[in-house]
Amino acid sequence: MAIPIGFLTSLNLAYATEEIIPEVPLPSLAQSQKYLPGAHATQRLELSLSRRQVTLFQNDQVLKSYPVAVGKAGWQTPVGDFAVKTKVRNPPWKNPFQGNGYVIPGGAPDNPLGTRWLGFWTNGKNWIGFHGTPNRSSVGTAASHGCVRMYDEDIRELFELVSVGTPVKVIR
Repeated sequence: MAIPIGFLTSLNLAYATEEIIPEVPLPSLAQSQKYLPGAHATQRLELSLSRRQVTLFQNDQVLKSYPVAVGKAGWQTPVGDFAVKTKVRNPPWKNPFQGNGYVIPGGAPDNPLGTRWLGFWTNGKNWIGFHGTPNRSSVGTAASHGCVRMYDEDIRELFELVSVGTPVKVIR
């Protein structure tokens, strides 16, 4: 049997009571940290081409810095504001200078990308990113075709610390 809606409304009104609730003043803006949720910490990477170093920041605090190799003359690493666009474990490497599609599989000891890739720039065809290198002596120099070479143990650590979308600022 259906109960008319008007009946429920009048029944609920019959049990309503009036309570006087004392006024509580709202906290001032100066006390906002007591009642507002904390802001999420933001991470960013800053790559100094002249110092050949990448630094991971949490807000404005330095978390970690790593030595890097950058692009050599004629192949300079681009300067500007970017973001991590891709993260790849054991990336395969296709030689951009050989048209026959020569590819070194991911994880191979002679793969020039090492075991991790953090891509932050692309023109739709070519990519630039942070990656490991089997050529440890190149770290600290201007040696690459625009990419940022890191010791493989450093890129593995950095890979776990950043996410796709992390801002990357490249400065001279």
